[in-house]
Amino acid sequence: MSLSKHLKIARPLMAIVLVAAGLSAPRSASAETLADALVGAYNHSGLLEQNRATLRAADEDVAIVGSTLKPVLRWAGDLTQTFGTIRNNNVSTNPDNLSATINLIGELLIYDFGASQYRIESAKETVLATRGTLLNIEQQILLRAVSAYMGVIEASEFVALRNNNLRLLTQELRAARDRFEVGEVTRTDVALAEAQLAQARSGLAGAQGDYLQAVEEYRNAVGRKPGRLSPPPRLPDVGTNVESAKGLALRRHPLLSAAQHQVAAADLLVKARESDMAPTVKLKGQFGLTERYGSSNYSHTGSVGVEIGQTIYGGGNLSAQARKSMAQRDAQRSNLHVVTHNVRQDVGNAYASLASARAVLEASERQIRAARIAFRGVREEATLGARTTLDVLDAEQSLLDAESARVSARANLYIAAYTVLASTGQLTAQDLKLPVQNYDPAAYYNLVKDGPVRASREGQKLDRVLRALQKE
Repeated sequence: MSLSKHLKIARPLMAIVLVAAGLSAPRSASAETLADALVGAYNHSGLLEQNRATLRAADEDVAIVGSTLKPVLRWAGDLTQTFGTIRNNNVSTNPDNLSATINLIGELLIYDFGASQYRIESAKETVLATRGTLLNIEQQILLRAVSAYMGVIEASEFVALRNNNLRLLTQELRAARDRFEVGEVTRTDVALAEAQLAQARSGLAGAQGDYLQAVEEYRNAVGRKPGRLSPPPRLPDVGTNVESAKGLALRRHPLLSAAQHQVAAADLLVKARESDMAPTVKLKGQFGLTERYGSSNYSHTGSVGVEIGQTIYGGGNLSAQARKSMAQRDAQRSNLHVVTHNVRQDVGNAYASLASARAVLEASERQIRAARIAFRGVREEATLGARTTLDVLDAEQSLLDAESARVSARANLYIAAYTVLASTGQLTAQDLKLPVQNYDPAAYYNLVKDGPVRASREGQKLDRVLRALQKE
């Protein structure tokens, strides 16, 4: 059956199947944009697929725990051959016979002081926590794509700068040799120019190596080799109020949401463990058929009853389980404390990096203007004999350093801006309005939360969707 048919059968899971199929936005012949890279990373990421599968496993836990409150119906069969000799009052009999028994057994938990319900609610909280973790993974994937995109642009601009620097130094070496021929400079000036040119070649080789590494990082993050990349778009509007951003992060950061749900799940498990010490009430029923081969004797029997039971002493197991749950709850509470402060710090760090990148970029712009004027002036003065070759080389290196600082600052500025979005929980495909099929984490949960069996219509529908996922 084709994937399209699977999707028609299971419309609630359309997002899951489309993402699993690795659908990507069509690429035009024009230059690739940052949005294209983000779309590619979203559709390509195996880490996202891994954590979506982890979420589906957590969804199933709700159905697994919920099954404890549903009737259990099972059957058991027995085939017995009896043989031997029975002697009674000097009379021997042979009990050789073959009998078959089949029993239909039903069981239903009536009351357990809320232990099962607490576990169900705890499993639901775990699902919500796993969704938060998945959303944070999505942010990491998109932020890595931004870094990879800017890394390729930065590395390619470094290569261009190094090439330009090599060309200028080649001209300086030629000029130095010409002046040496007419006696205007010494052999030392020529050697200085040659050494600087050799260093420029080494720098170009390093820049080209860095570019190849940036390409590999892009290929890993986005899923394809970068083509011609467009300049990055306008910076996202992240505001300037750090405290307001921290408040936003505390309300919507996925890691903080995950930690809060983990605390709630742990609290519910403590209540479940305490309820395990109370009695349980079960309704039990059985119907059986026994027939002896070679005989007309048979029996049909049935029974219905209520069972009430409680563990009086189990070696301290229940008490230890309760204390263990309390310790795990305390650990989750401490984790929430840590995550809360880490989220606040991450926001502050992100804004500090953003401000620093802006300041460095502005300073590098001023430095470039001054270094360019200085280089031109020193080179003119050198032609008149007022400056040495070393002065020209130093001025050229200052200009290269300033231009390199601007390239790095521009890349860092964009990465810092998107890091601010990630720190406040806003770097998601939905927030960025990316043209992708957004993954719906509730789709699979809604299909499996009630634990459909394979023989049911819902179970067969779910099986078909799962087979479609596994093919991809």
